Amino acid sequence: QVTLVESGGGLVQPGGSLTLSCEASGVQFNLYNMAWYRQPPGNQRELVATISWDGTTNYEDSVKGRFTISRDFGKGMVFLQMNNLTPEDTAVYYCSVRHRFTRADYWGQGTQVTVSS
Repeated sequence: QVTLVESGGGLVQPGGSLTLSCEASGVQFNLYNMAWYRQPPGNQRELVATISWDGTTNYEDSVKGRFTISRDFGKGMVFLQMNNLTPEDTAVYYCSVRHRFTRADYWGQGTQVTVSS
């Protein structure tokens, strides 16, 4: 059974940094592609960053150069390092994994990130 639990959200001032963590249980990392999504207030959920089973990373244009997605096989964790945050980054952030072959998707419960002075 796959479970994803995000943590690390909170209130941060513009220009600040946060690191989100996702504890992924029941996930064999070499079988899953992993991603962080976010849902700003009043908007649809959007893809932020992905890390494929082979370690390839991709980012949404607005976060390139500011956000970094990474993973720790041994700890079963996925991270999103966020730097130089702006109010436009305010959203609920979700961790998601997709099985490479079955295409099954799993989601965490989300963690709130608020960027405000």
